[in-house]
Amino acid sequence: MKQRSLFSSVSNDLSSGLVVFLVALPLCLGIAMGSSAPSFAGIITGVIGGIVVGSLSGSSLSVSGPAAGLTTIVSAAILGMNSYNEFLTAVFLAGVLQLLLGFLRAGIIALFFPYSVIKGMLAAIGLILIIKQIPVALGDDIFYEELSSLMETHRWVDFENELYWTLQDFQPSAVYLSIVSLFILAYWDSPNLQRFKFFKAVPGPLFVVLMGIVVNEILKYILPAYSLVGTHVVDLPIAKSLTEFSTFFTHPDFSSSVFKNRQIYEVAFTVAIVASVETLLSVEATDKLDPEKHVTPPNRELMAQGVGNMVSGLLGGIPMTSVIVRSSANVSSGAKTKLSAISHGVLLLLTVLFIPNILNKIPLASLAAVLILIGYKLTRVSIYKSMYELGKTQFLPFIATILGVLFINLLWGIGIGIMLAFFFVLKVNYETPVAYLDENTEGEHTVTINLARHVSFLNKARFQKTLDELPPHTHIIIDGTASNHIDYDVIEIISDFIESAEAREIDIEVRGIEKIDVLMKTH
Repeated sequence: MKQRSLFSSVSNDLSSGLVVFLVALPLCLGIAMGSSAPSFAGIITGVIGGIVVGSLSGSSLSVSGPAAGLTTIVSAAILGMNSYNEFLTAVFLAGVLQLLLGFLRAGIIALFFPYSVIKGMLAAIGLILIIKQIPVALGDDIFYEELSSLMETHRWVDFENELYWTLQDFQPSAVYLSIVSLFILAYWDSPNLQRFKFFKAVPGPLFVVLMGIVVNEILKYILPAYSLVGTHVVDLPIAKSLTEFSTFFTHPDFSSSVFKNRQIYEVAFTVAIVASVETLLSVEATDKLDPEKHVTPPNRELMAQGVGNMVSGLLGGIPMTSVIVRSSANVSSGAKTKLSAISHGVLLLLTVLFIPNILNKIPLASLAAVLILIGYKLTRVSIYKSMYELGKTQFLPFIATILGVLFINLLWGIGIGIMLAFFFVLKVNYETPVAYLDENTEGEHTVTINLARHVSFLNKARFQKTLDELPPHTHIIIDGTASNHIDYDVIEIISDFIESAEAREIDIEVRGIEKIDVLMKTH
């Protein structure tokens, strides 16, 4: 179906953009916090995701911005590099790689990641999000940066010790606010509450953020000792003029010494691959939600995301992806064109320009509750249960990916999961290359081996074993008439078997394998 023009449904799109803005605002701040990045970086990434990527994308309804799925990579990179400017260089390079992937028409990249590995990666990120937000939810930010650093370097014994001391020292008002916020968020989308217009119209994360502001402002007047101030609230820079606002942007370090740092390229590659996979999965899910069933061009989406991440790196933002939470909110609120995503980015920009003082009243405990719930949704118990029910070929790569991400790093975790999933593919191919029919008629023993539709080198071991186990004094029929493709490796095994058949007193007949005669002449 042909896409609508940008201004064909202005009223629908502007109202949808407002809804997406209300959903995105707390998430931009929260994900920046979970990524160990400045709050301003989260907002600026949301602005670029809305305006830049929204304008370039081929999707009518997808909305981009900072994503929970990248928090682990971003946090490890920021804490592990010499400066934030170096990290921005890696973000810029990640965008360049995504742009290149789009030009190379690599939009099918997500199809090469097994379902079990993707689920495992997201579940591990969910666990890390929850663990990292515990100190913030308790109101004890003294150990927060150190805890984050210990997690990212996988020093789990030291992490446990620091977490123990964190639990001994907490802020009661932050704890109560976090608990109440989690309770509200857990039930906000329940059918009983969604019957009411208020709960349908107001996003749960926005409500708990506003509630946190109100509660904390009241505490300042009645119980100032228990109010959350300083490092316990959002800290956005406040500009007195547009000129001063322009000084808030941070830029990458393009000096020659930075490009000698191998970590820059490792982070760029990891961000580019994970962000691309998450984006392609998100736009696919968004297309399924689209009432008009538009299909997003995947290569164009990669190029749009690449440009977005390049701009984000240049201006001090964190990496972005297409985000299903914001995209689904966009669909459900009635958006028709890209104007909705663009307008949500404009609203984010106006917010950080004109009301940063209000945003600076948001308690971090409220944002921690939002992130803990996001983490839980990524790693909820039902996911583990459903993966277990799918069998060991899905469950073991899923668990291996989680353990790899938690105890090594995200890229290794994905690699371990893929290797284990590939092992099961090899095992299945080893076990099922042929259909085996054993008959005894009129005193003659006949074995018919019907080759599968596709027989590759992966089937060599099992096929060789099948031929080796054939009994003597047997008429063997190897039938390849139903096969679309048979690798030369397998044909060579058949030709070797033909040569040895007479010595084993086996009578062999080959059907439907055209290359066998050619190969026999080379022996």
